Amino acid sequence: QPQFVESGGGLVQPGGSLRLSCAASGFALDYYARGWFRQAPGKEYEAVSCITSTDGSAYYADSVKGRFTISRDNAKNTVYLQMNSLSPEDTGVYYCAGCRIATMRPFGVWGQGTQVTVSS
Repeated sequence: QPQFVESGGGLVQPGGSLRLSCAASGFALDYYARGWFRQAPGKEYEAVSCITSTDGSAYYADSVKGRFTISRDNAKNTVYLQMNSLSPEDTGVYYCAGCRIATMRPFGVWGQGTQVTVSS
């Protein structure tokens, strides 16, 4: 059964950092662009960041540029999201999925998500 498994979420104070991981199992994804998406309580999901499968080009939502860094390790079938200078507005459930780079919209299998809470 193909699936993504996210991890690394938690409770952090404003200004803190977290590193999320998304491991794929059941299928090789080194040929898919991958991305992180998040959903805050009561809001629609939004794209956070995507990374291509070819040259590792990264794309970010304006709200996270300069603070978040996406990376991938194809050998480990894993995508990471380093999140720095976190603010309460970053609170939400973070999901990993395939990403259509042109629109930064998700496709295919989603993981179960990992909760990120930024609060003092």
